[in-house]
Amino acid sequence: MKPFQRTLSRVLFVCTLLATPLASGAGVADRFEFESYVQIAELFERLDYTEAAWQAGIREVPRVFLADIPPRWRDKTSKSVTVKVKKELFFRALAPLALRSNELILAERTRLLALREAGAGTWSAGDQAWLSELAFRYGVTDAENEPMSPDALAELSARVDIVPVSLALSQAAEESGWGTSRFAAQGNALFGQWTWGPHAMKPAQQRSKLGNYGIRAFGTPLESVAAYMLNLNSHRAYAKLRARRAELRAAGEEPTGWLLAEMLDKYSERGAAYVKSLHAIMRVNRLTDADEAYLAEGPDLLLVPVGEGASR
Repeated sequence: MKPFQRTLSRVLFVCTLLATPLASGAGVADRFEFESYVQIAELFERLDYTEAAWQAGIREVPRVFLADIPPRWRDKTSKSVTVKVKKELFFRALAPLALRSNELILAERTRLLALREAGAGTWSAGDQAWLSELAFRYGVTDAENEPMSPDALAELSARVDIVPVSLALSQAAEESGWGTSRFAAQGNALFGQWTWGPHAMKPAQQRSKLGNYGIRAFGTPLESVAAYMLNLNSHRAYAKLRARRAELRAAGEEPTGWLLAEMLDKYSERGAAYVKSLHAIMRVNRLTDADEAYLAEGPDLLLVPVGEGASR
């Protein structure tokens, strides 16, 4: 069973954050409207976002962000292309979203660590308010206005950290069937995150003993990725992952998707078998190198599906 992802107020914060312009500078992202996966493939070719470039060691990823998962991906496209093409399109569309989510996390982590290093005596009222909100959002405190204790600050520093791209990609592939699940098509849901209430997308075989649960829908794929990362960084079920990541940081090592996947036996009822599946996806698709990827400088480009099968 997937643990409940966050309280409503914390989820709304993520959605509000991601509603702001994607670009680091002023202005709104440019739009690239597409009616076919062929147009996306041609765009990636023009941007040198290709298998050949990757094999040549290029780890720069363009700032192209899928605005919506069109239903035609599930209903038509994924059935008409080869498995190789399906995987390539899926990973290349998802990687920028994972990197963007990590970019947002790193911005907060940088400020957090700087404030921790400076000490509480140097914090402005704005700094203290920001830290209190951050601690609440990440599940360290139970109220937004709680003062920051040294222990809370240390715990927060362990939680506000990136999720390796290879882990995000392998889990998205596993949980959404390469983006072809009903939940991905109907609600941009890539990680099977549970929620409750009338707006949840109901599974075909809902287990009544667990309540009126469903899969949470998202306005954009980016919101789904960001909420998934917040889930790993805040829920008690993934404390082992955060502890392992902190250990690697303390040893001067970068956390990898392969190592952190070993800590995700609580993400699925399959336990160790689920971890084995993630490792298999990473190995077969050579995803470990994705942990070295980074977003390119420059303007953002929003990939907007149009035409037949673009809307629900």
